[in-house]
Amino acid sequence: MQLLFNKILEFLKKIISGIFKFKLKLMKRFFEVVKKPAVAVILISALVGLIFGSLGGIYIQPLLKDKLSKANNQSDSLEETLKVKTISEVVKEVSPAVVSVIISKYVPILVQEYYNPFGENSPFQIRIPRIVEKGKELKEIGGGSGFVISSDGLIVTNKHVVLDEQAQYTVLTNDGKKYPATVLARDPVQDVAIIKIDASNLSVARLGNSDNVEIGQTVVAIGNALGEFRNTVSAGIISGLMRTITAGGGEFNEQLDEVIQTDAAINPGNSGGPLLNLYGEVIGINTAMASGAENIAFAIPVNKIKKDINDIKSSGKIVYPFLGIRYILINQAFAEQNKLSVNYGALIQKGSNANEPAITPGSAAEKAGLKQGDIILELGNVKIDQNNTLSKLLLKYNPNQQIFLKVLRDNKEMTVNVVLGEWK
Repeated sequence: MQLLFNKILEFLKKIISGIFKFKLKLMKRFFEVVKKPAVAVILISALVGLIFGSLGGIYIQPLLKDKLSKANNQSDSLEETLKVKTISEVVKEVSPAVVSVIISKYVPILVQEYYNPFGENSPFQIRIPRIVEKGKELKEIGGGSGFVISSDGLIVTNKHVVLDEQAQYTVLTNDGKKYPATVLARDPVQDVAIIKIDASNLSVARLGNSDNVEIGQTVVAIGNALGEFRNTVSAGIISGLMRTITAGGGEFNEQLDEVIQTDAAINPGNSGGPLLNLYGEVIGINTAMASGAENIAFAIPVNKIKKDINDIKSSGKIVYPFLGIRYILINQAFAEQNKLSVNYGALIQKGSNANEPAITPGSAAEKAGLKQGDIILELGNVKIDQNNTLSKLLLKYNPNQQIFLKVLRDNKEMTVNVVLGEWK
């Protein structure tokens, strides 16, 4: 033990002599005082703390100060990005990333002329008007909105804005420049499309998290209202969440699930524009308004759009897994009304006509043996309910991927393995 202490004391002599320039005679006198190991331990501990504490103060303090300075700068930058802004600040920040989408198409040039139904050589001089086609002209027939998601020209808009494959599309940016647009993909399930223009260094809209939106929070909508009043701004609140609507017009008709309801004014032409929170983040894409109502409009949550964006960037197309069932989401009221043994899950059930079977022929569901009347309780050990709908959970998977379903059939639980198909 004494040998160990002697070695430690010798080591400390060298350190202290080098740092504080103590003379060896003084050092020797100091260590002669230490006769007992217990006293040595106390003094050595104090000296070590003093020496390395001093060194720490000399060398660590500037380093810590530098680290704290950098952390504070990063924190300030993050706070600046995520701080709540006024509506005018949000508009100023995001407007450069909002675009108008102009729809143009070759349409017949129709003129009125008069003719004699009995022939030009007839003695009866009768002239009857008729409309005839005199060639075709490229004409603006409609418009919508969109927002830039990458500086090289990727833009999100509604599918119904660019639905016509025979039409031509032009993007008008906030600074007044015009670009021809190419439709890269139309989402087969929801009212979303991705288009592309040949441009660079564009302002980009930041995407938020639509899972965090709350009823009553303030939102801002920007878009090409009525296809005429570009970059029109309206504001309101989130009026409702998880709505299911049937949106349509012309040849377009589609059921949209889990959409956001807002009282911010949305008009024809606003379709495809962003719905923003007060952090200046996109939380939805404006898509529809309730006909015959006041201040009832709907937006697709941005988290649903993120999958399309990732698909386009990774594979150049939008892909969806396809299970192939028609179902009703069970809640407490539905369970009581239909005397079900569970108050959650997805009940496989056919539609109101023969064109709406419970199980799509040849689908993954049919191959896996699912039947009408089955209740899917879980997908991948996640309970299916109002917060985790079957369609929402399926979006986490890819075509040809195997999933495991917990199914209730005749009040008996079973596990069904399904290899998902691809939505065509």
